[in-house]
Amino acid sequence: MLITQIETIRIAEQPHNLWVQIHTDEGIVGLGETFYAAPVVEAAVHDHFGPLLIGRDPFPIERHWESMFRLSDHAGYGGAEMRAISALDIALWDIKGQALGVPVYELLGGAVRTKIRVYATSLQFHGAGEQAKGLLDEGITAMKGGPTIGLAQASDGQFLSPKELDMALKPIRDIRDAVGMDMQIANDGHGKWTLPVAIRIAQAMEPYEMMWQEDLMPLLNPDALARLQAATKTPVCISERLLSRWQLRQFIENGSARIVMPDLIWTGGVSETHKVAILASAHQVPFAPHDATGPVNIFACSQICMSSPNAMMQEHVPAFFKGWYNDIVDPNLDIRDGYLHAPQRPGIGTQLKTGVRERSDATIRVSNEPRKSLIDEWGPHPARTPESQARVDELEVERGPQT
Repeated sequence: MLITQIETIRIAEQPHNLWVQIHTDEGIVGLGETFYAAPVVEAAVHDHFGPLLIGRDPFPIERHWESMFRLSDHAGYGGAEMRAISALDIALWDIKGQALGVPVYELLGGAVRTKIRVYATSLQFHGAGEQAKGLLDEGITAMKGGPTIGLAQASDGQFLSPKELDMALKPIRDIRDAVGMDMQIANDGHGKWTLPVAIRIAQAMEPYEMMWQEDLMPLLNPDALARLQAATKTPVCISERLLSRWQLRQFIENGSARIVMPDLIWTGGVSETHKVAILASAHQVPFAPHDATGPVNIFACSQICMSSPNAMMQEHVPAFFKGWYNDIVDPNLDIRDGYLHAPQRPGIGTQLKTGVRERSDATIRVSNEPRKSLIDEWGPHPARTPESQARVDELEVERGPQT
């Protein structure tokens, strides 16, 4: 089997989403997805990473990941490049699972569970108590919101008055008054606050037995986050703002992260998120994948959750799952009774609906020309000896045939 074509699709109705399809000469099509700055990521897919795959066997996924990552000059510290790699990686796993007739989690060691608990990202500032009741009726026992996020703008996160802090606590109080301890509550700070304010927020919310505190500060200083964790009994969660195992590693190893929340379509796809889960497990830290983006992401996340013993729960946005996801993929996610159930179809477990490509607001770009290596474009490296050049040529042969 060889890769023949890379295709990207985006629609004006969801301008931040980008879907990637990898076509093969055997008719199998792999589906990937990423989110944010879609036109920029689209360019990265077609101008840099996708052509490295065309003409190649899709099965050696780890080799392809390393080739793309090295071309990015270590994209673990960049955004668009890593999102492009993520989408392509997901599609490669989808192809492999379809070709072998099994869900991706079977290729990651097999299932350790058949379902994973979900939580809802949807806490509202007004009516939070009633919303909690409605979620409990659906079997969902955890929810997340960001009541402090809007309050940071006035001072750029430098100051929070007692009155403002009390405002942020109100929806949390409403939930506790409405449903008691039946609902777990997580707070997301979106990386807005300084350390002193972050400590005040975390300590003020402690009486409400919060599930976690997520990104109260920018994730720039592992030592500062460790000081926040030392100041509160609530677990600190590191989020999708960190890309790749190398960025996450410092926060896991110094104990500042008691919960890890990678975003699979940002941090390197199935390949890298699987490694992050293993890294977290070595430190006895649970992971809870991020999602507020698109349906393919959760399908891919479910593959990791089903195969990783330290998976804690899966994020989702109920309005997205019940709404526009139905217009994009077939089948939709199997979320019921408070759980995401394991996909049963081979590969990632879903595909784009046939009408997505035909939409009037769709932008489609296709690449079908292979790219052997950077040597083709830049010429031989001036410092490369004949022996090292021979090794480069040998590695190209090892990477597999091209059409």
